[in-house]
Amino acid sequence: MRRLAGSVPLRLSVLSSALLLLSGALSPAFGADGPSWSARGVATFTGRAFDTCAAPPLATMRAWGTSPYRAVGVYAGGRARACPQPELSAGWLREVRGLGWSVLPLYVGSQAPCVQAANKKEYRLGEDPEGTGTKEGRDAVGAARALGIAPRSPLYLDVEAYDERRTECARAVLSFVRAWDRAVTAEGYVPGFYSSADSGVAQLERERRAGTADLPEVMWFAHWTGRASLDAPEVLAPQAWTPQRRIHQYEGNVTETYGGRALSIDRNQVDAPVASLG
Repeated sequence: MRRLAGSVPLRLSVLSSALLLLSGALSPAFGADGPSWSARGVATFTGRAFDTCAAPPLATMRAWGTSPYRAVGVYAGGRARACPQPELSAGWLREVRGLGWSVLPLYVGSQAPCVQAANKKEYRLGEDPEGTGTKEGRDAVGAARALGIAPRSPLYLDVEAYDERRTECARAVLSFVRAWDRAVTAEGYVPGFYSSADSGVAQLERERRAGTADLPEVMWFAHWTGRASLDAPEVLAPQAWTPQRRIHQYEGNVTETYGGRALSIDRNQVDAPVASLG
């Protein structure tokens, strides 16, 4: 996860909003009038989190109990996942939860046809982005279950930076993401999305304004401002992906040390769903 306008909210009467929700034309995830996570049995976390390429040893997670972070992003699966995960297992997750950490599971699957990172080009989407999205959404659920991550947990799809101004490329990404979201939702999990502010996030914000269905329920935006804030009017409209539906990766590639254990991390501010263990 190494990367790096606002919009006008839909103005609908209460009645028309309800009709749209029933028809599936408008997801309840994007406004304060949607069902709360607690009503849906979804665990949430508010505070600071870090993510790093490989899940750290348990000794490091214990040492980092003195840090300001209380949640950790882990790469649960996906064919474009960069780092080996010798530590990550269902047992690791249980131990980490027992230490008081919340967990943000990420899935790094197929990438945009116009992905910018050289090391991701071999994972570009092919001719059937919708079919690929369905297949990889199911794979993400399988990876989560293997780690003991229960339904009603979020799974965050990691789509690395791409040129969202390229129409065909952006169309393929949208088809892939929507199919992935549908597959994850059908299995009882919460679809989330991670990308850079000026590519995937910018594209999905436009789709949100247009009322596109099957968009992610949680937005994790990489926008390296150095400010630990969830407010990003230059990226998302104030009403977009609220409440408890935002994670801001505000700084990256920094090294911190706690309890004598050093890690290279990205820093995040969180107000969003986290994994529950079965």
